Formats: sequence, C-alpha cells, structure tokens
Amino acid sequence: MADQKESSVLFSLKELMNLEEDRIREEEAEKANRARAELEAREARERAARDTEERRLRDDEERRRAEELRKREEQTRLEAIRQGEVEKARAEADHKARMEAMAAQRAHEAQLATINQDEHKKRLQITIGVVAFVFVAAVIGGGIAFKKHNDQVNRERAENERARAELEARVNAAEQQVKESSAKESELKSALNNAKDEADRARIQGELAKAQEQTAAARRAVRTAGSGSTGSGSSGGGSKPASKPACNCTPGDPLCSCL
Repeated sequence: MADQKESSVLFSLKELMNLEEDRIREEEAEKANRARAELEAREARERAARDTEERRLRDDEERRRAEELRKREEQTRLEAIRQGEVEKARAEADHKARMEAMAAQRAHEAQLATINQDEHKKRLQITIGVVAFVFVAAVIGGGIAFKKHNDQVNRERAENERARAELEARVNAAEQQVKESSAKESELKSALNNAKDEADRARIQGELAKAQEQTAAARRAVRTAGSGSTGSGSSGGGSKPASKPACNCTPGDPLCSCL
C-alpha cells in the first residue's frame, strides 16, 4: 500500500514538472514571438523612412534637372533672337547700300544727260570720265570696307562662339561637381545617422563639413560661370561701324558723290 502511494506521488510530481516545463516553453516561445514582431516592426519603420528619404531626394533631383533644362532652353531662345536681329540688321544694311548705289547711279545718269547738252561737251566729257573713275574707285573702296566689316563681324562671331562653348563646358563641370558633392553629403548624412559611436560620428561630421564646403565652392563656381555667360553675351552683340572711304573728288566738282 505504501508503494502505491509513493508511486502516485511520484507520478503527480512528474506531471507537475511536465506542466511547468510546458508553461516555461510557451512563455519563451511567446517572448521570442514578441521580440521577432518588434524587430520586424522596427525594420519596417526604418525601411519606410529610407524609402521616404530616397523618394524626396529623387523628387529634388528631378526638380533641379527640370530647372536646368528650362534655363538652357531660355538661353538658346535668347541666342536665336539675338542672331536673328544681327542677320536682320545686316540684311537692312545691304539693302540700304544697294538702294544708295542705285540712287547715285540714277543721279549720275541724269547729270550725264544734262552735261551732254552743254556747249562745253568735250570738257564735260573729260570731267565725266574723271568722275566715273572716282565713282568706281569709291564703290570699290566701299566694297572693300564692307568686306572688311563683314570679316570683322565673322571673326567676332567665331570668337563669341568659342568663348560661349568654353563657358558652357565650365558651367557643366561646375554643375557636375555640385551634383557629386550633394550626393556625397547625402551619403555622409545617412552614415551620420547610423554612426555607432562618438568617434565615428566625429569623423563623419568632419567629412560632412568638408563635403559641404566643396558643394558651396562648386555652387559659387556655377554662379560665377553663369554671370560670365551673361557678360559675354552682352558684350559680343555690337561692332564698330566701318569708317567711310576717303573722298578724292576735286573740290567744287558737281558730279562727286561724296561731297
């Protein structure tokens, strides 16, 4: 009888121990599940924050690119307007020169008709020959001066184009430097947020300050290049008027076109 009671007690103790072990395992499993859920929730929040920051950076980059494209298109439009104005002024100058030459020729022909009726025909014919020679010389001199003027305009235009290309290359290089420095700043800011200790944080802060200085310098270079572009564009539009050819007519000559 005593053995049966002892066996019953031992059985009850084993059952209690098994129940306690089951409870402990369940608590540990529940604790592990809670820890895993908290970890997953924290990782989800961190991923969401990173996605938000990356999306903001992409939006900022898209806006910057759109603004740069708009500025380039505006500069191209203004340059086309300026070139159109230069061509229009040249065409008007050519037309005016042709009209003046035709008017001078008609006036000269009218004077010839009057002179042919004069009693001093022979003397006047000699005068007409001299005047015609001077007129041709003046026209040739004017043509040479006009050609020199065109050559000067073409040289100035080529020089302006070369300067504009060099300036655009400097602007593009400065903009690329700004982009690279900004990207490095973003990387360093992200690394600063994830710094493990104060030493690492201090090192990253030093690198971030240096990157910010580089970005500021690059932006100053962009502004300097942009102001250089405006100055070069305003200075290249005008040219000195061509000087008039010297007048070689005899004083008092009624047929001279330059007196």
